[in-house]
This record gives sequence, C-alpha cells and structure tokens, in this order.
Amino acid sequence: KKKQKEEVQMRTIGKTKKGEYGYRNAHNKRQALLVCACLLLIGAQLFARTLTDNEAAKNILTVMAVVSVLPMANIASPFLVSLRYRSIDKALYEKAKQSGSGQKLFDLIVTTPKQVIPVDVAVVHPVGVFLYCSNPKLDLTQAEQWLNAAFRSHKLDENVKIFVSKEKFLRRLQSLKPAEGYEDDGSAAYAVSLLKSLSM
Repeated sequence: KKKQKEEVQMRTIGKTKKGEYGYRNAHNKRQALLVCACLLLIGAQLFARTLTDNEAAKNILTVMAVVSVLPMANIASPFLVSLRYRSIDKALYEKAKQSGSGQKLFDLIVTTPKQVIPVDVAVVHPVGVFLYCSNPKLDLTQAEQWLNAAFRSHKLDENVKIFVSKEKFLRRLQSLKPAEGYEDDGSAAYAVSLLKSLSM
C-alpha cells in the first residue's frame, strides 16, 4: 500500500499544472528532485576525478563539475523562494471554488523585483481580477501597482485588486454576478494566461 501511495504521489507531481490546486507542493517536489539530481551529478563528477591519475581527465571533470553548478543554482534559487509557500488549505480551496463566478486559479507565486506575492486564489471576472494573498505583511499598494502595470503593458484593463483578508475576499466573490452575463471579448482568458506566466 505504501508503494502504491508513493506511485500515486509521483504521478500527481507530474500532472499538477500551474494554477491548479496543489501546484505549489507539486512544484516544490519537482524542483527538489531536480536539485538532488544536479547534486548527484556534481558528486559523481568529483568522485570520478579521484579514480583517475590522468591530469587532463581530472581537469575536464573538475570543469564539468564547476559548470554543472550554474544550472543547479538557477534551479535552487527560485526553489528556495517557493519552499516557504505550501499549497493552500483544502477548506479554502473548496470555499473559493464554490463561491461566486469567474475563472479561478490557485497556488500561484508571483515574483516582482521588490517582493514575492503568494497568490493563494485568483479570480478572473469580467469586472476585475481579484487575488487573495495570505501574507499580511505584503505591501498592497506596491503589489497592486506592479500587477496593474503588467496588465497595462499587455493591453489589459488595470483592474487588479488584492485582498489579505480571507473573509473580505470571499464576500467579494459572492457578490460577483455570473460571468456568462457579460460579453466575452477574450480578455479573461488572456488575463488567466498572463497570471500564469507571471508565476514561478
């Protein structure tokens, strides 16, 4: 049973896509596997260096090990940032999923030059884009300005609103009218794609 559970978890890691519930945990597991693989590769190269007396071969293996550090650093850097953010609570997921209208995304981590915005839930609706962030220390003004500037640069309406209060966020969702009652000009789908592209 334990082996079957591990196999199911491994399949889940590969299948969970950006914006889906559980993505943060799956992303962290994928990145951890990649970092471990890089460490094993570097270790194998350094170990192989001790097995030869050929100076040219030793130099080549040393250079290979050093060069391998760069891609590992590129993987490890965002991994260390995302490691502190786990997938959202199941109860919140169910509430957000059933509340209001619009296209919903979960478990996003948007990075800006000055801060990290853990977007637990995002709702893209014809009247606006509403984000819930569980980090109470987030600089809301700065985060909203940056996101709205990103939307503006992609020719989308600057209507992004961030909530750090779960209750206020859920009340806002419940107040939204059905998205089907609005004309679909394709901007909602574009906004969803943009949010995904901004997330690690």
